[in-house]
Amino acid sequence: MNNEDRFSRYSRQIFIEEIGLEGQKKIMNAKVLVIGAGGLGSPVIQYLAAAGTGTLAVADFDTVELHNLNRQVVHTEHSVGISKVESAGQFVKSLNHQVNFTGHQLKMDDANAEELISGYDIIVDGSDNFRTRYLINDTCVKLGKPLVYGSILGFSGQVAVFNCQGSRNLRDIFPEPPSDEYIPDCDSLGVLGALPGIVGSMMANLALEIMTGLPVPVNKLTLINTFNWTFQTVDF
Repeated sequence: MNNEDRFSRYSRQIFIEEIGLEGQKKIMNAKVLVIGAGGLGSPVIQYLAAAGTGTLAVADFDTVELHNLNRQVVHTEHSVGISKVESAGQFVKSLNHQVNFTGHQLKMDDANAEELISGYDIIVDGSDNFRTRYLINDTCVKLGKPLVYGSILGFSGQVAVFNCQGSRNLRDIFPEPPSDEYIPDCDSLGVLGALPGIVGSMMANLALEIMTGLPVPVNKLTLINTFNWTFQTVDF
C-alpha cells in the first residue's frame, strides 16, 4: 500500500487535530497485547486493527464455541471448533493486512506472564476471571506497562486505565480478588451481547489515546449500567 492509499485509509483519524499524521505514525508503530479474544477482546481487536495498530498481539488458550457468537464478534460460525487466536488472526488479516498480527496460543500463568507482557507497549485486559486480571495487573506494575482494564456481567461493565504514567492500579481500588464462592460469571448469570461491544469499544478508544499521547482518565473507574443507562465515574 502506497502512502496515498495509507493516508486515504486512515484519513478520518488523521483529520482529527489532536491526532494528525504524527499520531497516526504512533499508532502504526505501537505494539499492543490484547489478553483474551472473547467478548471484550473482540471489539478491541476490531478497532485496533481498523486503526492500523502496528503490532497487534492476542493471547488466548480457548477454542470458539457456538455460545460465544452472541458477543464475540471477530468469530463466525465457520470459526467454531478452532482456536480463538487463529480465528482472531484470520479476522485481522481480512480487515487490515498491514497490521502485524502475533498470536499467543496459551493460558497466562505465573511462569509466562512476565515474558509475554514485556514485549509490548500497551496491555489490554479482556480476560474473564479475577486470577488472570490480578496477574496481568501485577505484572504490568512490575514492568511499568500501561494497562487498559475492563469487565462485564449482565447489563453492567467497568473500564479503567491502570499504571499509566505513574497512576494507580487495580490493587489500589480492589486490594484483593473476591473469594471464589462469591465470584459471579457470564456462564451462570449471562451477558447481553451488545454490552461487551460498548465496553470493549471504550477500551479500544483508551488504548488509542495512550498510543497517540492524548490525555486519558487515570485513577478513575467508570461504571456502566446499560439496564438503567447510567454512567458513573469513581475516583480512587
